[in-house]
Amino acid sequence: MQKQSLFTNRQAILATMHKKEQVIAPIFKQELGMEVIIPEDFNTDIFGTFSREIKRVGTQIEAARFKAEKALEITGAKIAIASEGSFAPHPHLPYISSNKEIVILIDKEQDLEIIGEEFSIETNHNHQVIDNLEDALIFAKKVGFPEHALIVMLNENPQKHHEVFKGINTQEKLVEAVNFTLNNSPTGKAHLETDMRAMYNPTRMKNIAKATRNLISKINSSCPQCATPGFEITQRIPGLPCAMCNAPTLLTKAVIYQCQRCGFKQEKLFPDGIELAEPGQCMYCNP
Repeated sequence: MQKQSLFTNRQAILATMHKKEQVIAPIFKQELGMEVIIPEDFNTDIFGTFSREIKRVGTQIEAARFKAEKALEITGAKIAIASEGSFAPHPHLPYISSNKEIVILIDKEQDLEIIGEEFSIETNHNHQVIDNLEDALIFAKKVGFPEHALIVMLNENPQKHHEVFKGINTQEKLVEAVNFTLNNSPTGKAHLETDMRAMYNPTRMKNIAKATRNLISKINSSCPQCATPGFEITQRIPGLPCAMCNAPTLLTKAVIYQCQRCGFKQEKLFPDGIELAEPGQCMYCNP
């Protein structure tokens, strides 16, 4: 069975309203021969908004799955693709923001769910409270405006009766939104943040493309036993030995691949291409 045979010449529904097809569709067409189309009037905001008016439904993966399932439900299609992003402080690097993107593919005909991922510090995710237009313009320049759009609101917790200005990508729009918000703010302050919707954030769009390529690589990884796509890493085993004292470290020594259909497992040693850890990574040599 060829790796692409389950998907070639098939059509997938992409659950988006934020132009993600610009990066996702060409990759699927080139790598798998699949056509990707957009459902009409599909509102992904019901599953959560970055500007927080609507809380995200479930975890990041669950939200992406809900989008894909809804697209399948309303179109009657057999394959759906959806993506979901998250932004948070980096778990190990202080004062650095990180972006995690996932792209999920659900194939009802083959009973498959495969998820691509990208974790990156390449993001302009940022926010600032300002009390004058000059500070707003300084913040805008810092985060890559106008190529990257902004959001302006009264405070970081938007309320239904407060005006929220989104998709600000010209200086004229920014000046108007900031002046309006400052003039109507009881505190004389306004909250600015980067608009993280894909169509307004080229940096995020690049990470979505990387997550899509990760998904393609998983689709092209077939189970050695039953040839089902999506033969991927399900477990990482630490214990890579120290080059100096041979003691086990916390670095990955092996990974376990598993098939979601037949359950076949396969271990691969030294997945990162190194067989010994630097002594600086050893809790004994570098306590």
